[in-house]
Amino acid sequence: AARGYAWRGAAPARSPSGAAHQAVAFAMAQIGKPYLWGAAGPSAYDCSGLVLAAYRSAGIYLPRVSRAQWYAGPHVSLGELAPGDLVFFAYDVRAPSTIHHVGMYIGGGAMVEAPYSGARVRTASIGRRDYIGAVRPTG
Repeated sequence: AARGYAWRGAAPARSPSGAAHQAVAFAMAQIGKPYLWGAAGPSAYDCSGLVLAAYRSAGIYLPRVSRAQWYAGPHVSLGELAPGDLVFFAYDVRAPSTIHHVGMYIGGGAMVEAPYSGARVRTASIGRRDYIGAVRPTG
């Protein structure tokens, strides 16, 4: 399964589902588009709008905001991350109510994200101090 972007670095513990693969492909195709708070495409995105639109393209409907997306499927550990998993960041990593950001894992310790105002959709490391955990969307 050498599909470039999703398989760089260490092989994921699990290969992504068809929906996850489609969501990753959609999100990666948005790279370079501007961040806009409250936007869910097609010309701009905020963090939760990007993952919402990516999964919607695969027929899975997620809640609109990152704090609600935290409950959109089973939680997975760092060692179990697979492309398509949602990765979350919080002001207090012990309190999901403080989640402020979500990205989509693409493999190799990286995510695709719509980071913040003034930035564009990009890939970035998930190795951040405010990482709280990950969810595998089930629809």
